[in-house]
Amino acid sequence: MTNIVTLTMNPALDIATSTDRIVPDHKLRCETPRYDAGGGGINVARAVHALGMDALAVFPAGGAAGELIDHLLNEEGVDHGIVAISGFTRESLNIVERESGKQFRFILPGPEIGPADQQRCLDALAAAAADATYIIASGSLPMGVPDDFYKCVAQLAAARGKRLVLDTSGAALRKAGSGIYLLKPSLTELADLVGRPICSEHEENQAARELIERNYCEIAVVSLGARGAVLASKEAVHRLPAVEISAKGGVGAGDSMLAGIIVGLNRGLSLVEAVRFGIAAGAAASLATGTQLCRLSDVERLYQGLL
Repeated sequence: MTNIVTLTMNPALDIATSTDRIVPDHKLRCETPRYDAGGGGINVARAVHALGMDALAVFPAGGAAGELIDHLLNEEGVDHGIVAISGFTRESLNIVERESGKQFRFILPGPEIGPADQQRCLDALAAAAADATYIIASGSLPMGVPDDFYKCVAQLAAARGKRLVLDTSGAALRKAGSGIYLLKPSLTELADLVGRPICSEHEENQAARELIERNYCEIAVVSLGARGAVLASKEAVHRLPAVEISAKGGVGAGDSMLAGIIVGLNRGLSLVEAVRFGIAAGAAASLATGTQLCRLSDVERLYQGLL
């Protein structure tokens, strides 16, 4: 039985490489690229797997990039269910400029997904999550998918007694509705949800609590990057510090954080400790380069430093 099922409506084939220096109008000779299956929910499932638990990733895919994502997940040992579509799955490019250490990320749009394929994705999600506790929907929505799509996912989860965990942004976040178990906005996304600027720690706490009071979610985990996170629930608001590290990257840090939280809850950790474990997982992903995610040994070490 898989206790965690993820949904990625806009998956990507992530390609990571490096070059000496980014110069306009020049041919830039790059190192051998690294290919990873990517997109929010897929990254979460990969991170859950890296942390020693099973997750099943559901996503639409098509074309050569979709076939390679299937191959990469098989090699990695991550369970997945593909909804075949006629469109071509997108690709994303991450290039490190070795001279400066800066990363340049190029994110291409996904294919258009029509109503029939959207329903097939929901049907596949419902079947995959039959015995699960958590449905984790993460990432952007591709062309053709309405902004309120995650509201449909929330209704599906509620009808089947599942805990929906959501990590998205923009209109997809604003129109996700209520009944979400755990929401993980950034500070910018939190300000967008409450409809006002947030300029102090007190205002951060107040806005996070407001998500609970407005019934957006039962739990809000606001990611503050290098300042850690705010955890809000009906019981209390906690401010949890970040791990001090020398970050090399940052791709997939949020997805690794989310995976760490849910793995922590599955391990029987308290909510506060599960979020600490998630912070450690996000920091561990930042130790990696390119499109690599967290490693269990790094997560455990960093988590011990937060206790």
